[in-house]
Amino acid sequence: MADDRPADRTPAEESGADPDTRLHDEHGHLVLRSPEQFKALGHPLRHRVVNLLRHRPATLRQLAEALGMSKGTIGHHVRVLREAGLLRLAETRHVRGGTEQYFALVGRGFRLHRDAEVGAEFLVNAALGEMLPGGPGQASHTVLRHLWLTDAEAHALEARLRATADEPHPSEPGRGEAYGLLVSLFRADVPSLPPDDGR
Repeated sequence: MADDRPADRTPAEESGADPDTRLHDEHGHLVLRSPEQFKALGHPLRHRVVNLLRHRPATLRQLAEALGMSKGTIGHHVRVLREAGLLRLAETRHVRGGTEQYFALVGRGFRLHRDAEVGAEFLVNAALGEMLPGGPGQASHTVLRHLWLTDAEAHALEARLRATADEPHPSEPGRGEAYGLLVSLFRADVPSLPPDDGR
């Protein structure tokens, strides 16, 4: 079925909806909750496009060059991200021989809605897709620990982890190198032994 909408318009824009009025948190992050959003972000190439656009708005040509892909391929994935409400057309510039469209994220970043069905699994998979092996002299630390906590202790630790993750850190793309911080406190499927009656 052919789509005869102009190439620079998404269904949300066709309906008159302003992409910038979607649900954002107090920090300007788009709050993710729809299956379309998670499906769009779940593709590794689209995830890389989003990470590039954290730097600044960019054209299809610039994205294709950075990712070593064709403009047609990048154009398809940008379209999917726009239709999911994750990207917007930031501006159009007239250049020799035509126009260039600059695409941008609809917010400063993304956060999961507390009722989102995917949750931690989505974030862990995203982190695994980004992880590079640590090189000599580079900062890197990954550890898995199991703790036995009461409800009160678990909630206190959760508050400490939230505070750590929310601390301000340098976030200017192009300054230094990119590092990921994945913080997770989760109920672990680790059984407990019954009491040892022989002791």
